[in-house]
Amino acid sequence: MKTIVFDTNVLLDIFVFNDFRALHIKQALIDQKIDALASRQTLEEFLDVISRPLFSLEQSAQERIIKEWQSLAHIVDDNKILVAPWKCRDGDDQIFLNLAYTSKPCALISKDNEVLKLASRAAKEGVLITADYSSL
Repeated sequence: MKTIVFDTNVLLDIFVFNDFRALHIKQALIDQKIDALASRQTLEEFLDVISRPLFSLEQSAQERIIKEWQSLAHIVDDNKILVAPWKCRDGDDQIFLNLAYTSKPCALISKDNEVLKLASRAAKEGVLITADYSSL
């Protein structure tokens, strides 16, 4: 079973936008064909993003989305997360890099250019960073 960390922008495609490119990912989560990881910090980041007025999601919808993601993800204790040797310029994204580094070998799926820039360095440590949704 593949171990995967999803960045917030990918979680938006899966749970908010129901992007057709991510439908197979959601089904793989439901069918428990991948081991998706989250942490308290990544959950807080996702909740912060979906609560923004841009998404126009009511509180009940936000709660449903977070509960669904929590039910599908394996929650890693924040105290067990190591600091990745690669630093992202966006501090909000560092938590996803740290989680992936802690859980290597694994993949981090992200559409964030600052995260994707670290792909070659992360690969040397057993972490595949990709924007390719079909890599699962």
